[in-house]
Amino acid sequence: MKYTPWFIRAIVILLIIIVALTSCNEEKNEAKITIGEVTRSVFYAPEYVAVAQGFFEEEGLEVEIQTTAGGDKTMAALLAGSVDIALVGAETSIYVYQQGAEDPVINFAQLTQTDGTFLFARDAEASFDWNQLKQSTFLGQRKGGMPQMAGEFTLNKHGIDPQNDLELIQNVDFANIASAFASGTGDYVQLFEPQASIFEQEGRGKVVASFGTESGHLPYTVFMTKQSYINDNKEMVQKFTNGLHKAQAWVDSHSAEEIAEVILPYFKDIDQSILVSSINRYKEQGTYATDPIIDEEEWNNLLDVMSAAGELEQRVDSQTIVDNTYAEQATSSK
Repeated sequence: MKYTPWFIRAIVILLIIIVALTSCNEEKNEAKITIGEVTRSVFYAPEYVAVAQGFFEEEGLEVEIQTTAGGDKTMAALLAGSVDIALVGAETSIYVYQQGAEDPVINFAQLTQTDGTFLFARDAEASFDWNQLKQSTFLGQRKGGMPQMAGEFTLNKHGIDPQNDLELIQNVDFANIASAFASGTGDYVQLFEPQASIFEQEGRGKVVASFGTESGHLPYTVFMTKQSYINDNKEMVQKFTNGLHKAQAWVDSHSAEEIAEVILPYFKDIDQSILVSSINRYKEQGTYATDPIIDEEEWNNLLDVMSAAGELEQRVDSQTIVDNTYAEQATSSK
């Protein structure tokens, strides 16, 4: 009997340890966020910086990035709950809203603020004029996606009707556009970096214009999630936005060479000099947002671009599916 008090104390201590470990594991699971990104791209450099530099970890978050092939698949993954947060064009949230979703998708933090594509010409020797696109073959992007809508918006601005003034090819999957151009399809193609820099290095042509510069500021790529997820995870959404803003500030204050060195593990098959060239192009035209706030002017420009493309049933007020609460808190705490 003299051992009973010790035995009981041991059992109690063991139970306390088990409960504490279980609680820690539960907290760890609760602090894990899975991002679904529409593609792996230098265009999303601040996202990779946030992970690689430990900015999300500083906020107590474990963040995993999954790459899906296309905006439709990324949105499907978000709606199905296989990812917590989607990094995709803001237009996808509008499409979901237009379909009358009971659990709307909310934009809460902006990553890029311009289109990320460049007009690439096969003829590297000729000087460029927008009128040269008339009667040419143009290898474009998916109908209804932001790259194509921003491209058409720009062409219209320069007096070119994309449906009648050129041969517009839109039946090539996003992942195969570069290889289609390399095999000889199209006089012009709309490319993201680093593909544009790679093609220049290979002597396949040259970048002659930027759709990002031409189409202006808009919430091009945004972190978004379902309203129900925000309702259940407000603190995590805030921490995520805090970590993102730290990364945005870091990218804004560091050189393309420094950024390339940090994100290189995400682009193992790409030469570091190509990464530097790509990042430089995006930094020079102000593509990377310096804060996560989605402002009214940018949102209205997005609606204008979608309307011109015939993809907007009616204008959607930003307050309906944009929540800047977390972005504003993140920036005010700096």
